[in-house]
Amino acid sequence: MAKVVAKTAKNVQIKCMVPAAKATPSPPIGPALGQRGVKAIDFCKQFNERTKNYELDTPIPTIITIKPDRTFTFVTKLPPTTWFLKRAAKVEKGASKPGTEIVGKVSLKHVYEIALIKQKQENMRDLELKGICKSIIATAKSVGIQVVP
Repeated sequence: MAKVVAKTAKNVQIKCMVPAAKATPSPPIGPALGQRGVKAIDFCKQFNERTKNYELDTPIPTIITIKPDRTFTFVTKLPPTTWFLKRAAKVEKGASKPGTEIVGKVSLKHVYEIALIKQKQENMRDLELKGICKSIIATAKSVGIQVVP
């Protein structure tokens, strides 16, 4: 889903989740860029080139900044914590009733490994690993994944 998050007199920012190395000019990317005069195929080629080393279908949060002259830049971030947790627990989707239903289990070692990866993210660089681990455990609980020692 593409969502316009910031619109200034100069630039427009679009936030979307794009599968790694599989960007196509179809919805949601194509229409979001097309209505702003940007060729979606150009974005797709650049995005696919930048994410070719990721595992296919890894969801990549992306922020696309469109300038008034119809050029664009984009920033890719790390996959969401829930994706890492579901992958570690070997489940397809989270619980329909989190808190009462448990769909999988992950160990504290998995949580620690995810925290090491997430610490590389720009907004988490200054945080301690302990705090990031607590956040990951809370996220695991919210998707119905139990953390075991």
